[in-house]
Amino acid sequence: MAWQLPSVAYLWPALAAGAAGDAMTAFARELAGLALASGGRGRMPSWTTRNRVTLDLATVRLRDFSTASAEGPAVPATLVCAPFALHGATVVDFASGHSLVAALMAAGLKRVFVTDWRSADAEMRFLSIDAYLADLNVLVDELGGPVDLIGLCQGGWLALAYAARFPAKVRKLVLAGAPIDIAAEESKLSRLAGQTPRAVFRDLVALGDGRMLGRYALQFWGPALADAAAVGEILQTPKATDPARLGRLEARFRAWSAWTLDLPGSYYLDVVERLFKRNELAAGRFVALGRRIDLSTLCIPIFLLAARDDALVAPAQIFATAHLVGTPPHRVRTAIAPCSHLGLFMGHRILNETWPPVVRWLTEPLADEHALAEPVRACGKDG
Repeated sequence: MAWQLPSVAYLWPALAAGAAGDAMTAFARELAGLALASGGRGRMPSWTTRNRVTLDLATVRLRDFSTASAEGPAVPATLVCAPFALHGATVVDFASGHSLVAALMAAGLKRVFVTDWRSADAEMRFLSIDAYLADLNVLVDELGGPVDLIGLCQGGWLALAYAARFPAKVRKLVLAGAPIDIAAEESKLSRLAGQTPRAVFRDLVALGDGRMLGRYALQFWGPALADAAAVGEILQTPKATDPARLGRLEARFRAWSAWTLDLPGSYYLDVVERLFKRNELAAGRFVALGRRIDLSTLCIPIFLLAARDDALVAPAQIFATAHLVGTPPHRVRTAIAPCSHLGLFMGHRILNETWPPVVRWLTEPLADEHALAEPVRACGKDG
C-alpha cells in the first residue's frame, strides 16, 4: 500500500531552516488547511453484522454480537478492543466477507463484544489514557468473569496495559498489528512520530481547540489510496468477485476511510509522547491508573499476530512482547500474515485463513484455569 505525506515533504525544509515556533505553527496550519480543503468528516459508517449496545458510557459503547446459542457466563466473553485512533470501530465489521467479528463467530466464538469508542466532543478534550483504561475496566466488569481480550492496532497497547494492570480479569490475550516496543524495529509510523517535533502535535491539538481532529490526523497519518488496486490489496477480494460488487466495496471503503474520530488532546499527546517517543510501555516506565506497569509480571497466555507488509507497525514491534512479558514461552503463540496493516482486519483471505487458528487457540481449555486467576506478581519466565 502506497503512503505519502506531501505536506510533510514540502514543509520539512522550512521546519529545519526557520524559527522553530513559527515553522511548527506553519506546518500545523498547512495540515489543517489541507484537511479543511478535503471537506467534512463524511457519514458515519454503518455496522454490517447484527448487534446491540449493552452499555453506553461517555467514551465508549459496548456492542454485543453474541449469537442466540451463547451459553451465558459459562462461556468466556471475547472483547475486541478496537483501535481508538484515526478510524472508528467498524474496522472490525466493515462489510460482508470483510468482517472480523463475523469471522470470529464463524470460527466458533459465541460471545463476542466490541469497544465502539466515541468521537471526542469539546467536553472530553482533557480525558487521559487513564480515563479510557478505567472505562475499559467497566466494560470488562460488565461482562463478568475473566475475558478473552483481542487488542487491535492502537487498541493493542491499551489491551496489554489493561491486562498487566488487571491480570486476574483477562483469561487470554491476543494482540494483532499492535505497536508495543517501538524500539524493536522502525516503521514508517514510528519514524514519522519520532522525527516530528513535539510542537507540531501540540499545535495541531491547539488548532482543534484541545482535540486532535480526525480530519487533521488523516492528513498526517492517513493512507493515500490512489486507485482501486490499493483498496483491493487491503480487502483481498477474490478474483471471481462481480465487478459491480467490487465497485461497491471500493466506494464503501473510501467512505469508511473518510470518516474519522476526534481524539481528546490530552489522550493524543500522551500517546505520542509516552508510547511513540519514550516507549514507556516496553521500557517498564508506563504508569496506568496509579501503578507502574511491569510487563514481566504478566503471565497469561498470549497470541501475537503481525502483518508482514505493515507500514504502520513493524512485526518486530509486536513480537518483542514475547520477551517483555512473564508468560512462559510455551504459552506464547505467534503468527505473521501476508498482508498490509488494514488487511489484517479487513482482508477476505486473512479473515478466512489466519484468524480461525486464533479462535481455536482461544477456545482451547486452560489446564490451570484457577491458578491463572490468582495474582501473578511473582510469576516469571519459568512460572
